Amino acid sequence: MTAERAPAFADAAPDPADNVVLEVENLSTVFHTEAGIVHAVDQVSFSVKAGEVLAVVGESGCGKTVTALSVLGLVPKQTGRITSGSIRYRGKDLLKMHPEEQRAIRGDRMAMIFQDPLTALNPVHRVGAQIAE
Repeated sequence: MTAERAPAFADAAPDPADNVVLEVENLSTVFHTEAGIVHAVDQVSFSVKAGEVLAVVGESGCGKTVTALSVLGLVPKQTGRITSGSIRYRGKDLLKMHPEEQRAIRGDRMAMIFQDPLTALNPVHRVGAQIAE
């Protein structure tokens, strides 16, 4: 899995208080299966500054989705858990927040576009119309 970044908008103003919006350090997430423990994310680190876009790319099964689910606090509690690391949003560690505080950020300040092909955008139609739908 690799991460590449590019400016989101040339005229995007940086956050004067703290330019780093999201910082993930040494994140590890495991799943307990019948076959044993699966290390889905192992020591992943990255940061995103205000006005930046981060693209996480890699082959199928390398941990892209589980990394995003971990950041959003959506790892299934029945089988998975974050075993180490920190996830800070604007300086606050999401892993130490109460679930209600996490929910207030999720969807309002942070979201994930799932890779489900049935919900992907259709290149034949305008993006705005598809999102409105």
